[in-house]
Amino acid sequence: MGNPRLAIARRELGSLRKEKTIVLALAIQLFVAAFSSFLVVGLVSLYDPSAANYQVDVAVTGGEAAVNDLIVAIDGESGLAARPYPSVDTAMTAFEERQVDAVVEASTGPNGRVHLVATAPDSGVETTAVVVRLRDALRALERTERAERSAFLSTDPLPVPPATESSPYFGFTYTVLVPLLLFLPVFIAGSLVVDSLTEEVARGTLELLRVAPVSFSAVVDGKLLAAGGLAPIQAVAWMALLQLNGTGIDNLAWLFGMVTGLTAVVVTLGATVSITAPDRRIAQLLYSLGVLLVFAGTSLLPLSPANSAARLALGTAGLSARLAVVGLVVVGLVSLVGLRVVVGRVDPNELG
Repeated sequence: MGNPRLAIARRELGSLRKEKTIVLALAIQLFVAAFSSFLVVGLVSLYDPSAANYQVDVAVTGGEAAVNDLIVAIDGESGLAARPYPSVDTAMTAFEERQVDAVVEASTGPNGRVHLVATAPDSGVETTAVVVRLRDALRALERTERAERSAFLSTDPLPVPPATESSPYFGFTYTVLVPLLLFLPVFIAGSLVVDSLTEEVARGTLELLRVAPVSFSAVVDGKLLAAGGLAPIQAVAWMALLQLNGTGIDNLAWLFGMVTGLTAVVVTLGATVSITAPDRRIAQLLYSLGVLLVFAGTSLLPLSPANSAARLALGTAGLSARLAVVGLVVVGLVSLVGLRVVVGRVDPNELG
């Protein structure tokens, strides 16, 4: 006799082909991923009604000479607008009231060096877009300063990387489209687990599975394997389609690990809710509320899943983002172990 978990997983995957809602959801995701280069142009106006150009407003303050050079560099970059402020306090007040997206304090030291202190949001999916745009302006300022002071150098410095043009739609692509395609399969996977387990209880087919003979834990494991195994594969497939459309996606392996860990957490939540509240409507409501609480809570963290996914896809993720992925995988494994404990304490004859 083969592995019963794999047999149940194959049975679940076969039944998904008959679910029109699931097929439609997959078709929509496939359409979005395959035609992202066309959709992003229209959708970006919904994401940012300020028009097709995504603009980052930067508050500039400090010494007059340094500020003037900085304003020229910022205004010379597409999608950036400099707003001079008389003091650091007024600039920070505007930043805290979300009148500007970032603050840069510029000053000139006694040796003629320009000192810059930049302040950007430390959380939220728009952070990456703000930081990358601001980085381009600071690089432009560095090139200008190097060119103006080259006559005073006794040795040649290291060359500055050449300037590159970035698409005005990259903010939407990496902060909305990429997280959407990565995490939507995760939500669907958890919902599939809830529907599958509660449907077995409602129809009384759970007992038929158990007389195979198949243990209750094997039934749960098989359903988790089918739904949870599908989500990471979908996510990587969508990222591959984005790459085919010309969107650069880095760190595919790390993105796969992030989606796998998050999927383990979400499907565990769905299975736990289904076992403790086998009524389908109640289980779906509790699952939806649980997922909303999880993602609302993690969105407040500097390394939220959406923010980390954007950084990984852009290739700007540091050690902290990778440690967050490792932590998420560990949490997923702990969740699965906890589910086994819950399943072991539940009498399947009492469900329903």
